[in-house]
Amino acid sequence: MAYRWKNDLTQADVTPKSMFLNRRQLMGGAAGLGLAAAAGGARAQGALEPNTLEEIRTYNNFYEFGTGKEDPARNAGGMVIDPWSITVDGLVDNPGEYSLASLLDGLTEEERIYRFRCVEAWSMVVPWNGFELADILAKVGVKPEAKYVAFETTVQPDVMIGVQRRVIPFPYVEGLRLDEAMHPLTMLATGIYGEPMAKQNGAPIRLVVPWKYGFKSIKSIVRISLMEEEPPASWNIINPREYGFYSNVNPTVDHPRWSQASERKIGGGLFATRQDTLMFNGYEAEVASLYEGMDLNEFY
Repeated sequence: MAYRWKNDLTQADVTPKSMFLNRRQLMGGAAGLGLAAAAGGARAQGALEPNTLEEIRTYNNFYEFGTGKEDPARNAGGMVIDPWSITVDGLVDNPGEYSLASLLDGLTEEERIYRFRCVEAWSMVVPWNGFELADILAKVGVKPEAKYVAFETTVQPDVMIGVQRRVIPFPYVEGLRLDEAMHPLTMLATGIYGEPMAKQNGAPIRLVVPWKYGFKSIKSIVRISLMEEEPPASWNIINPREYGFYSNVNPTVDHPRWSQASERKIGGGLFATRQDTLMFNGYEAEVASLYEGMDLNEFY
């Protein structure tokens, strides 16, 4: 496995594994409605007693398996992830249904240590294992007229009680502008901490875009579509006032129900001082040029 260290982060910055997996329990009643995506981060400090393995796998959000924090771990076991295929369609040279193995064949797996910032204003640092999305898109061939990339999550209604109850519209969908998708920081992750992705975390493959709020990092992807027009994005559809299409981490643009100027560090302790949120989650030098000339209060 190849390793690539981004920005100033090292292994010492990584949120301890027990804290990462148990983040929902540690945060307790965090404000607002969030998704099961990790958040932006900083150096993990302090120490908390690790939870049991059962507790670690109990707290997550994956609405396909219910809205309770314990629902995904309780209900995701029945999700079929092997075999797994991804349909690639739209404005590509080589459309088709690819097995996960064939789509990733010949590509180099890397570990990326990234800040990850949740829209709920808490943060951590996560070591992902996976592949640059640009390499996958190059493999299928992007047509010149393509301007966006759309993603879709699996729907397995027989085992997904959230789908049965229609807690939000399914399938869950997300999208990126093509230049965002092709940026070297953007990846499709297949593991965390060197271990295969757990089902409740988005197995077997999910998107990771570290300068955006976590809900953009769609899970359990079964379709990738290249498009000329801006694709739909689930939370932008559900509540466009609160969740814009771009969803870039921006401390100067508050969520309508809370400030985004600061964040609570996972691992810092319940009474730790909040830290300032960084523009683009600390990746401003790498990605600010993507939005040059855009009004980020309008395109939030």
